[in-house]
Amino acid sequence: MYTMKLSAQDIDRIIEMAWEDRTPFDAILLQFGTKESDVIKIMRNNMKASSFRLWRARVQGRKTKHSAKRFEGAGRFKCSRQRSISNNKVSKR
Repeated sequence: MYTMKLSAQDIDRIIEMAWEDRTPFDAILLQFGTKESDVIKIMRNNMKASSFRLWRARVQGRKTKHSAKRFEGAGRFKCSRQRSISNNKVSKR
C-alpha cells in the first residue's frame, strides 16, 4: 500500500488526475510519489465499484496514461487555450 500518509485533499487530486485521460501515471508519481499500483488501490478504495470498473477498463493499456507507451516525440500535452503557469501573481490577473 502507499507508504506516505495522504490528506483527503491529496487523495481527491490523485483521483482527479487519474480520471483524466491525458494525465500519465508518471505525473502522479512525480507530484505525489504514488506508483501506478497505489493509484489503482486509491481508486478502488475511494470510488463506487461500478465507477472503478469503468475507469479501469478505460485506462488499461491506454497510451496516454503510460508515458512509456506514448509515441516518440510526444511531449507533455498542452491545450492551445491553456495559459502558461507562472509564480508571478501579476500574470494571473
